[in-house]
Amino acid sequence: METQDTLTFTSNGIYCSAGDFYIDPWRPVPRALITHGHADHARFGHRSYLSTDIAAPVIKHRLGDINIETISYGATVQVGSAKVSFHPAGHVPGSAQIRVEVGGEVWVVSGDYKTVYDGLSDAFEPLKCHSFISECTFGLPAFQWKEQSVVFEAINAWWQQNANDRRVSILGAYGLGKAQRLLCGLDRSIGPVLTHSTVEGTNRVMRAQGIALPPTQQVMHDTDRKAQSGAMIIAPPSALESSWARGFGDISTAFSSGWMGLRGVRRRRAADRGFVISDHADWEGLNAAILETGAENIYVTHGYTDTFSRWLIEKGYNAKVVPTQFGDAEEEQGNDV
Repeated sequence: METQDTLTFTSNGIYCSAGDFYIDPWRPVPRALITHGHADHARFGHRSYLSTDIAAPVIKHRLGDINIETISYGATVQVGSAKVSFHPAGHVPGSAQIRVEVGGEVWVVSGDYKTVYDGLSDAFEPLKCHSFISECTFGLPAFQWKEQSVVFEAINAWWQQNANDRRVSILGAYGLGKAQRLLCGLDRSIGPVLTHSTVEGTNRVMRAQGIALPPTQQVMHDTDRKAQSGAMIIAPPSALESSWARGFGDISTAFSSGWMGLRGVRRRRAADRGFVISDHADWEGLNAAILETGAENIYVTHGYTDTFSRWLIEKGYNAKVVPTQFGDAEEEQGNDV
């Protein structure tokens, strides 16, 4: 149901006329409600921002001097004639689903989400609603994630073998969410853990707000890169094929991404290994999340939208594809999710 009082889809983004605000707009607007700090959802140029108190520090770190208000998970604020609340999305620390209620009609904008608890982000909270706007980045049955502990066993075994061979391990991960999740799962007995400046900048912000992260060492200009054999380095995926990485000498590189589940993507990436780990829901997670909402109207965005919407229609949902400018935040397929 698309009425003047609920949410509509405009050229600026998802709009609520009852509260005169947008959710994750991709063009500058007067008032923006932001689900999380990834660049495709939190953009510069809005007159005012509203996000969770956990997400705000990273958003300010990325966007600079912005006018941002904060709200805690579960608190309700009245915006015009709309009741608005933010609830855990499980995607990255501070990420939220935004619940909007107008005249008894409830919509939920999920942003990006994952339904499996990762030990770092607040766990995904199912929300009852009439209409649910869902990503479907991995909306194909082929995407089925293994248990996180199994993936970390493989990552640590790869690192241990490299350390035995006196190689440096460089693991590509997006700087917000994925990098910190990996840091929490590494076996620190294997060797020291270093970080690229992009990753460490986000680490500093999170530590300053009280998020517990394991200790790391930032790679500096004067770091003796030839003396780091056996170390693990967390870096942006774009750094893996750079002179920065080659400066460490004998290295082994790997990508951490949901896209590593596709053989074609693995072949195209110039890395020694690919580990399938994502901050987005897999096929089962998407279907479970949608079922728990109890919503009849499902709007799917970014990913395998056509295939996933057809599947939902076959299951009896009123499903529609909504074109947006959202991506994966790691959108060079295989870089982030």
